Amino acid sequence: MQKLIRYLALSMIAMGVSTSYASNTTQVKDNNVTSTYAKTKYPMVFVHGVAGFSRVGSDPLGVDYWHQILPDLARNGANVWATRLSPFNSNEIRGEQLAQQVEEIIAITGQPKVNLIGHSQGGPTIRYVAGIMPNKVASLTSVSGTHKGSPVASLIMKVDGTALGSAGAAVVNFFSGAITWAQGLDPKSYPHDALAAGRSISVEGSSKFNTRFPMGVPTTTCGEGNYQEKGIYMYSFSGTQAVTNILDPLDPLFAGTSLIVDIKGDNDGMVSRCSAKFGRTIRDNLPWNHADEVNQVLGLKSLFAPDPIDIYRQHANRLKLQGL
Repeated sequence: MQKLIRYLALSMIAMGVSTSYASNTTQVKDNNVTSTYAKTKYPMVFVHGVAGFSRVGSDPLGVDYWHQILPDLARNGANVWATRLSPFNSNEIRGEQLAQQVEEIIAITGQPKVNLIGHSQGGPTIRYVAGIMPNKVASLTSVSGTHKGSPVASLIMKVDGTALGSAGAAVVNFFSGAITWAQGLDPKSYPHDALAAGRSISVEGSSKFNTRFPMGVPTTTCGEGNYQEKGIYMYSFSGTQAVTNILDPLDPLFAGTSLIVDIKGDNDGMVSRCSAKFGRTIRDNLPWNHADEVNQVLGLKSLFAPDPIDIYRQHANRLKLQGL
């Protein structure tokens, strides 16, 4: 069954979309390693969400998706990697891109498995890889993953009754290409499909995806998922505060979209607390919005909120103590 799923995904790529994407995964290193606190047994591989990137621009003005998080892990002994996937595409297409990069990381490091950490759409993307090659995944960590979908995506997909409309899709696909170009990559090497991305992270599309890849997803509305399946340990954490810093340019956006997700709050501006539940919940009520979860924009957050850099470092130590 897994082989059939992977064959279908590859066929989707072949249908009018280039399959020549390059992996371009990047190992983040630091010459000043100060401890082994975050030194996990297996490499830590980070996977960005929709509209995401690894790094855009160059020093000193470049911006990392995982702002200051990966260098800190490297300083604390972690073997850490940042992946580059299509900013806008389906879980399956992005999953195949990630699978290729996982294979390369395994070949480079000589380790048989990796620890996958995914934010937003990166959550179901890492689940796809665990579903098709479970023997190469030690753990999955989802950070506000769209496991049961986002009502924001569902609403956008209903615009004009034609799922964004052709003009809207063209604009988003252009933006996706711009994100890829800004990373110094060839946009043609990373397929762009705004409609596929929207379907994947919608409530309806997520439900269909979960029937094929149920590992770690709670069977109740807002319960816990399985902590371990097929030898893979699973964790999640997420935020529930849309507006966190008046200086953050993304806060007004999240203030509006939060009302679409849940009129009562209980979401990070894009994903509800219950939708983000996956595997063993580390914490599901952090005072972060959807950008704070990756320490964006540029580290702006609520004054008394936990530092995302600290949370990721602590989680790396958790994986280390688990023998992962």
